[in-house]
Amino acid sequence: MMKQTIAALLAAPLLIAAAPQRAVAAEEMALENAPIDVRDRASLQAGARTFVNYCLNCHSASLMRYSQLTAIGLTEDQIRDSLMFTARKVGEPMAVAMNRAEAKEWFGAAPPDLSVIARSRGADWLYTYLRGFYRDPTTATGWNNAVFPNVGMPHVLWQLQGVRIRKETPLVRDGKPVEENGMPVMQVSYETVTPGTQSPEQYDRTVRDLVNFLVWMGEPQQLKRKEVGIFVLFVLGVLALLTYMLKQEFWKDVH
Repeated sequence: MMKQTIAALLAAPLLIAAAPQRAVAAEEMALENAPIDVRDRASLQAGARTFVNYCLNCHSASLMRYSQLTAIGLTEDQIRDSLMFTARKVGEPMAVAMNRAEAKEWFGAAPPDLSVIARSRGADWLYTYLRGFYRDPTTATGWNNAVFPNVGMPHVLWQLQGVRIRKETPLVRDGKPVEENGMPVMQVSYETVTPGTQSPEQYDRTVRDLVNFLVWMGEPQQLKRKEVGIFVLFVLGVLALLTYMLKQEFWKDVH
Protein backbone atom coordinates (compact mmCIF):
# COMPACT_ATOMS: atom_id res chain seq x y z
CA MET A 1 0.00 0.00 0.00
CA MET A 2 2.86 2.39 0.92
CA LYS A 3 4.64 1.65 -2.36
CA GLN A 4 1.47 2.40 -4.32
CA THR A 5 0.99 5.70 -2.50
CA ILE A 6 4.59 6.77 -3.15
CA ALA A 7 4.28 5.82 -6.82
CA ALA A 8 1.10 7.87 -7.14
CA LEU A 9 2.76 10.92 -5.57
CA LEU A 10 5.75 10.61 -7.91
CA ALA A 11 3.47 10.30 -10.94
CA ALA A 12 1.38 13.37 -10.06
CA PRO A 13 3.88 15.97 -11.43
CA LEU A 14 4.11 14.01 -14.68
CA LEU A 15 0.34 14.07 -15.07
CA ILE A 16 0.25 17.80 -14.41
CA ALA A 17 3.01 18.40 -16.94
CA ALA A 18 1.12 16.38 -19.53
CA ALA A 19 -2.07 18.40 -19.10
CA PRO A 20 -3.25 20.20 -22.26
CA GLN A 21 -1.96 23.76 -22.53
CA ARG A 22 -5.35 25.41 -22.51
CA ALA A 23 -8.17 26.05 -20.11
CA VAL A 24 -11.81 25.38 -20.81
CA ALA A 25 -14.20 28.01 -19.62
CA ALA A 26 -16.36 26.60 -16.87
CA GLU A 27 -19.46 25.49 -18.70
CA GLU A 28 -21.47 25.84 -15.54
CA MET A 29 -24.18 23.80 -17.21
CA ALA A 30 -26.92 25.55 -15.32
CA LEU A 31 -29.98 23.39 -14.99
CA GLU A 32 -32.86 24.75 -16.99
CA ASN A 33 -36.26 25.11 -15.41
CA ALA A 34 -38.46 22.19 -16.46
CA PRO A 35 -41.90 23.57 -17.38
CA ILE A 36 -43.79 20.63 -15.93
CA ASP A 37 -47.39 20.46 -14.77
CA VAL A 38 -48.63 17.11 -13.49
CA ARG A 39 -52.20 18.35 -13.86
CA ASP A 40 -51.78 18.39 -17.66
CA ARG A 41 -53.18 15.00 -18.65
CA ALA A 42 -52.42 15.46 -22.36
CA SER A 43 -48.77 16.04 -21.50
CA LEU A 44 -48.69 13.03 -19.18
CA GLN A 45 -50.21 10.80 -21.85
CA ALA A 46 -47.68 12.00 -24.44
CA GLY A 47 -44.88 11.44 -21.91
CA ALA A 48 -46.12 7.92 -21.19
CA ARG A 49 -46.06 7.14 -24.91
CA THR A 50 -42.47 8.41 -25.23
CA PHE A 51 -41.46 6.48 -22.12
CA VAL A 52 -42.71 3.08 -23.30
CA ASN A 53 -41.35 3.59 -26.84
CA TYR A 54 -37.88 4.88 -26.00
CA CYS A 55 -37.08 4.24 -22.31
CA LEU A 56 -38.77 0.97 -21.44
CA ASN A 57 -36.52 -0.94 -23.81
CA CYS A 58 -33.66 -0.67 -21.30
CA HIS A 59 -35.09 0.94 -18.17
CA SER A 60 -37.81 -0.59 -16.03
CA ALA A 61 -40.37 1.13 -13.82
CA SER A 62 -41.06 -1.74 -11.47
CA LEU A 63 -43.00 0.35 -8.95
CA MET A 64 -45.54 1.40 -11.56
CA ARG A 65 -48.28 -0.84 -12.91
CA TYR A 66 -49.88 -0.27 -16.28
CA SER A 67 -53.28 -0.13 -14.61
CA GLN A 68 -52.23 3.02 -12.74
CA LEU A 69 -52.12 4.89 -16.05
CA THR A 70 -55.89 5.11 -15.92
CA ALA A 71 -55.28 7.96 -13.43
CA ILE A 72 -54.01 10.15 -16.29
CA GLY A 73 -57.12 9.61 -18.36
CA LEU A 74 -56.30 6.45 -20.32
CA THR A 75 -58.67 3.51 -20.58
CA GLU A 76 -57.48 -0.05 -20.09
CA ASP A 77 -58.11 -0.73 -23.79
CA GLN A 78 -55.91 2.22 -24.77
CA ILE A 79 -53.19 1.03 -22.40
CA ARG A 80 -53.39 -2.52 -23.70
CA ASP A 81 -53.41 -1.51 -27.38
CA SER A 82 -50.84 1.31 -27.38
CA LEU A 83 -48.54 1.04 -24.37
CA MET A 84 -48.10 -2.61 -23.45
CA PHE A 85 -45.23 -4.30 -25.26
CA THR A 86 -43.62 -6.39 -22.51
CA ALA A 87 -46.67 -7.44 -20.47
CA ARG A 88 -49.86 -9.39 -21.03
CA LYS A 89 -52.08 -8.06 -18.26
CA VAL A 90 -52.85 -4.46 -17.41
CA GLY A 91 -52.16 -5.14 -13.74
CA GLU A 92 -48.52 -6.11 -14.38
CA PRO A 93 -45.62 -3.77 -13.48
CA MET A 94 -43.77 -1.90 -16.21
CA ALA A 95 -40.89 -4.36 -16.48
CA VAL A 96 -37.94 -3.99 -18.83
CA ALA A 97 -37.58 -6.21 -21.86
CA MET A 98 -33.77 -6.26 -21.76
CA ASN A 99 -31.88 -8.86 -19.76
CA ARG A 100 -29.95 -7.15 -16.94
CA ALA A 101 -26.86 -9.32 -17.40
CA GLU A 102 -26.69 -8.45 -21.08
CA ALA A 103 -27.29 -4.78 -20.31
CA LYS A 104 -24.39 -4.76 -17.87
CA GLU A 105 -22.15 -6.34 -20.48
CA TRP A 106 -23.15 -3.83 -23.16
CA PHE A 107 -23.20 -0.62 -21.12
CA GLY A 108 -20.90 -1.44 -18.22
CA ALA A 109 -23.78 -1.27 -15.75
CA ALA A 110 -27.41 -2.31 -15.79
CA PRO A 111 -29.68 0.66 -16.60
CA PRO A 112 -31.37 1.87 -13.39
CA ASP A 113 -35.05 1.56 -12.62
CA LEU A 114 -36.82 4.86 -13.37
CA SER A 115 -39.76 4.57 -10.99
CA VAL A 116 -38.50 7.35 -8.72
CA ILE A 117 -35.72 8.87 -10.85
CA ALA A 118 -37.44 12.25 -10.84
CA ARG A 119 -37.45 12.29 -7.04
CA SER A 120 -33.75 11.42 -6.84
CA ARG A 121 -32.44 13.56 -9.69
CA GLY A 122 -35.04 16.31 -9.91
CA ALA A 123 -37.13 17.49 -12.85
CA ASP A 124 -34.72 20.27 -13.85
CA TRP A 125 -31.77 17.85 -14.00
CA LEU A 126 -33.68 15.37 -16.15
CA TYR A 127 -34.93 18.09 -18.48
CA THR A 128 -31.45 19.52 -19.01
CA TYR A 129 -29.84 16.08 -19.25
CA LEU A 130 -32.18 14.84 -22.00
CA ARG A 131 -31.41 17.98 -24.01
CA GLY A 132 -27.66 17.84 -23.41
CA PHE A 133 -26.47 14.95 -25.60
CA TYR A 134 -23.86 15.43 -28.32
CA ARG A 135 -21.72 13.24 -30.59
CA ASP A 136 -18.40 12.09 -29.14
CA PRO A 137 -16.45 9.43 -31.08
CA THR A 138 -14.12 8.87 -28.11
CA THR A 139 -16.82 7.17 -26.01
CA ALA A 140 -18.03 3.60 -26.24
CA THR A 141 -21.52 4.61 -27.35
CA GLY A 142 -20.46 7.49 -29.58
CA TRP A 143 -22.41 9.92 -27.40
CA ASN A 144 -21.64 12.18 -24.46
CA ASN A 145 -23.64 14.54 -22.30
CA ALA A 146 -22.99 18.06 -21.09
CA VAL A 147 -24.69 17.42 -17.74
CA PHE A 148 -23.37 13.89 -17.17
CA PRO A 149 -19.91 13.63 -18.77
CA ASN A 150 -18.91 10.18 -20.07
CA VAL A 151 -22.36 8.78 -19.39
CA GLY A 152 -22.80 5.16 -20.49
CA MET A 153 -26.27 5.74 -21.87
CA PRO A 154 -26.58 6.34 -25.63
CA HIS A 155 -28.81 9.11 -26.93
CA VAL A 156 -32.00 7.15 -27.57
CA LEU A 157 -33.87 10.26 -28.75
CA TRP A 158 -31.25 11.30 -31.31
CA GLN A 159 -33.52 10.71 -34.27
CA LEU A 160 -35.94 13.24 -32.81
CA GLN A 161 -33.38 15.84 -31.75
CA GLY A 162 -30.79 15.29 -34.44
CA VAL A 163 -27.00 15.09 -34.11
CA ARG A 164 -25.08 17.79 -32.27
CA ILE A 165 -21.35 18.24 -31.82
CA ARG A 166 -19.36 20.04 -29.13
CA LYS A 167 -17.20 22.95 -30.27
CA GLU A 168 -14.48 24.83 -28.42
CA THR A 169 -13.50 28.32 -29.52
CA PRO A 170 -11.19 30.85 -27.82
CA LEU A 171 -13.06 33.15 -25.47
CA VAL A 172 -12.63 36.77 -26.61
CA ARG A 173 -13.40 39.90 -24.61
CA ASP A 174 -12.92 43.43 -25.87
CA GLY A 175 -11.28 41.99 -28.98
CA LYS A 176 -8.61 40.13 -27.02
CA PRO A 177 -8.34 36.40 -26.21
CA VAL A 178 -8.95 35.63 -22.56
CA GLU A 179 -6.18 33.75 -20.80
CA GLU A 180 -5.98 32.03 -17.45
CA ASN A 181 -2.61 31.12 -15.95
CA GLY A 182 -1.03 31.80 -19.31
CA MET A 183 -3.37 29.47 -21.19
CA PRO A 184 -6.18 30.48 -23.56
CA VAL A 185 -9.67 30.01 -22.20
CA MET A 186 -11.94 28.03 -24.50
CA GLN A 187 -15.64 28.68 -24.82
CA VAL A 188 -17.88 25.64 -25.27
CA SER A 189 -20.87 25.61 -27.62
CA TYR A 190 -22.99 22.97 -29.36
CA GLU A 191 -23.88 22.86 -33.04
CA THR A 192 -26.49 20.77 -34.82
CA VAL A 193 -24.93 19.02 -37.80
CA THR A 194 -27.83 16.72 -38.68
CA PRO A 195 -31.39 17.92 -38.03
CA GLY A 196 -33.79 15.56 -36.34
CA THR A 197 -37.34 14.68 -37.26
CA GLN A 198 -38.55 17.30 -34.78
CA SER A 199 -37.83 20.99 -34.61
CA PRO A 200 -36.00 22.26 -31.50
CA GLU A 201 -39.30 23.50 -30.10
CA GLN A 202 -41.01 20.17 -30.74
CA TYR A 203 -38.15 18.24 -29.17
CA ASP A 204 -38.21 20.46 -26.09
CA ARG A 205 -41.93 19.73 -25.78
CA THR A 206 -41.30 15.98 -26.15
CA VAL A 207 -38.69 16.10 -23.38
CA ARG A 208 -40.98 18.22 -21.25
CA ASP A 209 -43.79 15.68 -21.58
CA LEU A 210 -41.43 12.80 -20.78
CA VAL A 211 -40.06 14.52 -17.67
CA ASN A 212 -43.60 15.47 -16.67
CA PHE A 213 -44.56 11.80 -16.80
CA LEU A 214 -41.47 10.77 -14.81
CA VAL A 215 -42.35 13.32 -12.12
CA TRP A 216 -45.91 12.04 -11.95
CA MET A 217 -44.74 8.42 -11.92
CA GLY A 218 -42.49 9.15 -8.93
CA GLU A 219 -45.60 9.92 -6.88
CA PRO A 220 -48.89 9.22 -8.68
CA GLN A 221 -50.90 10.37 -5.65
CA GLN A 222 -49.24 13.78 -5.33
CA LEU A 223 -52.27 15.75 -6.54
CA LYS A 224 -54.55 13.85 -4.17
CA ARG A 225 -52.05 14.39 -1.36
CA LYS A 226 -52.04 18.14 -1.93
CA GLU A 227 -55.84 18.28 -2.04
CA VAL A 228 -56.06 16.36 1.23
CA GLY A 229 -53.36 18.58 2.73
CA ILE A 230 -55.32 21.75 1.94
CA PHE A 231 -58.47 20.22 3.45
CA VAL A 232 -56.60 19.19 6.61
CA LEU A 233 -55.16 22.70 7.04
CA PHE A 234 -58.65 24.15 6.66
CA VAL A 235 -60.06 21.79 9.31
CA LEU A 236 -57.17 22.58 11.67
CA GLY A 237 -57.83 26.28 11.19
CA VAL A 238 -61.49 25.84 12.09
CA LEU A 239 -60.56 23.75 15.15
CA ALA A 240 -58.02 26.38 16.24
CA LEU A 241 -60.72 29.06 16.01
CA LEU A 242 -63.22 26.97 18.00
CA THR A 243 -60.56 26.22 20.60
CA TYR A 244 -59.80 29.91 21.00
CA MET A 245 -63.51 30.77 21.34
CA LEU A 246 -63.92 27.99 23.93
CA LYS A 247 -60.95 29.30 25.89
CA GLN A 248 -62.43 32.81 25.85
CA GLU A 249 -65.75 31.46 27.12
CA PHE A 250 -64.14 29.56 30.03
CA TRP A 251 -61.92 32.42 31.14
CA LYS A 252 -64.30 35.37 30.65
CA ASP A 253 -65.25 35.52 34.35
CA VAL A 254 -61.73 35.04 35.69
CA HIS A 255 -60.12 38.27 36.87
